[in-house]
Amino acid sequence: MNLIFTLSKSTLLPNWTDKFEADSNICFFVMQNYIICFLFHNCFLNFKMKIHFKNSLLWILTVCLFIECKKSEIKSPEAYFIGEIINPSSDNVLLYNDNKVIDTLKLSIDKRFYKKFDSINYGLFKMEHLPEKQMLIIESGDSLLSRANMSDFNGSLFFSGKGAAKNNFLMEIYLKLQDEISFLSSKYSLSGIGFNQIIDSLQSEKYLNWKKLIEKNKFSNFSKKITEASFKYPYANRKARYALIRGKSKNIKTDSSYFNYRDKLNYNDEELSFFEPYISYLMSYLSLEALEKDETFYLAKNNTNFNIKRIKVIEKKIKNVKLKNILARAVAYEEIMNFNNQISHEKFLKSYSLINPNEEYFNEIISLNKSLMQMRTGRPLPIVMLENNKGQIITSNKAFMGQKTVLYFWSQTQMNHFKRNEERAKVYKEKFPDYRFIGISIQPYNQLVRSYQEIMNIDIKDQLALVNYQTTTSEWVINLLNKGIILDKNCLILEGFGNFGYEKSFENLLRKHYKVN
Repeated sequence: MNLIFTLSKSTLLPNWTDKFEADSNICFFVMQNYIICFLFHNCFLNFKMKIHFKNSLLWILTVCLFIECKKSEIKSPEAYFIGEIINPSSDNVLLYNDNKVIDTLKLSIDKRFYKKFDSINYGLFKMEHLPEKQMLIIESGDSLLSRANMSDFNGSLFFSGKGAAKNNFLMEIYLKLQDEISFLSSKYSLSGIGFNQIIDSLQSEKYLNWKKLIEKNKFSNFSKKITEASFKYPYANRKARYALIRGKSKNIKTDSSYFNYRDKLNYNDEELSFFEPYISYLMSYLSLEALEKDETFYLAKNNTNFNIKRIKVIEKKIKNVKLKNILARAVAYEEIMNFNNQISHEKFLKSYSLINPNEEYFNEIISLNKSLMQMRTGRPLPIVMLENNKGQIITSNKAFMGQKTVLYFWSQTQMNHFKRNEERAKVYKEKFPDYRFIGISIQPYNQLVRSYQEIMNIDIKDQLALVNYQTTTSEWVINLLNKGIILDKNCLILEGFGNFGYEKSFENLLRKHYKVN
């Protein structure tokens, strides 16, 4: 760790003095949870702290004694969330609750952020530092410290302080589930009984670890529910996906008990409505319920009529209004983002409107559909602001005018993906020299990106960055990092929804438009 703290009389954390001094409880609350474990650690590990070591150690010991005398008096309803982002991709961290941004936490010059919750019982939140995100449990009395390096977000994200155990468990479970994807995908050829046994074995392992965790820590009922749900519903989703892939009727015939796992699940739990693994499972469940016995899921899911059936299943099966709106919105997104269904989107939207959706969600879907229409072949590419390697701001129409252009995207947090895209671009350039290939970072330029481009010997004149991620991703409908856009010399769209990473398909698109003026 390389957080630097100035240990003066008036300052606990740099740039946060006013926030800390404004609260009389913070001297007990935060110190108790952070200072002992975190500052003490930094005194030894960070060379910049060595000159302050004697004073720091004395200060820490004093704090410990002070806390010990006063800690019994502390009863704080507040909660604190503090963190550091190494190699940040932007200047802020977004905090979500109930699918809404509740706060934009600006990074200080030291790449740190701070959030005080004045009064909170419990809550499920999402921190987002584009393009990465992580779910958080924050409750009354928590003083949560996070640290992440955007060069390896998943591998570096770590929590400390009060409330850390439950959040580290969520992260640990997520990483283990990711590691299991390839293994489980190779087991879809097994019978329903065989596949169930593997899933149950993996889930039992997670359950035992979870039991040890809650026995060791005094978790609230809410934290128990969320931490258990973090593995319970992903494994339920695995079983549902298995049935979708193989066909619903086949599993019923071969093993009548296959769907017994549903008996232990709650299909109307509003407390889990913002928990992604729960929503993912419900989406698979709805798809399975909408699937006809003789239908193949991967063909049906691209059909507007199938998505309309899913809307009807939601109306029938989901009683909680909040969950109903969230799930309907998710189905609507899948339908609208299916670019091949553009001619039937209006038909779907009529069905969607009949279930009395949340007004905000409905307007969001209408806006998305409008953006899609603007990205159709023959339309001018919506104008956005871009940044070059020198920090100069230019408009997209000026940047791309005069030559047929291919746009591909990358993130500074996924450098391996960036490297693969550059290798693809090099191959495409040799085959189709009349195109100009421009790589666009979804985050503004920083020194990390510049250094990496120098190491890879990349031509920086064909590298740009988004100035405003939210605006541009909405205008250009950047729904995946492998998106590829092909423009003519007048900045008119030839292909608005290509997949740059799908080499055979994208090469066919390049060839299709190669001789077009």
